[in-house]
Amino acid sequence: MKYTIDKQEKYCVFKLHEPKLDSLLAPALKTELITLSAEGVKNIILDLSEVNYTDSSGLSSLLVGNRTIQQEGGLFVLAALSEHTLKLIKISQLDGVLTILPTVEEAIDAVFMHEVENEIKGGEEE
Repeated sequence: MKYTIDKQEKYCVFKLHEPKLDSLLAPALKTELITLSAEGVKNIILDLSEVNYTDSSGLSSLLVGNRTIQQEGGLFVLAALSEHTLKLIKISQLDGVLTILPTVEEAIDAVFMHEVENEIKGGEEE
């Protein structure tokens, strides 16, 4: 599986450099996302701009990433999805579960907003 990881202070951009997210890649993607979370990465932006095709096992890996990050109070954002992948997510009625944004830049903004909201909530609880 070809990918790049750009770790920043508040988030990590995980860019998949593959045309297909299918049963061959899904287990490796799940492992990488879980590992990043275990290493303390709170917010992950998954850049799927190079992915043209996704199947059900690929979708499953996205759900695992989403659940893993949300359990830690973080934000898991899918960015730059192909029409095919977006259509599959909508057909599966997961567009209400997953956070999907058109660009990585918008995803970064969403992460910063999420962090600010968490800080405000944290301040209210004290």
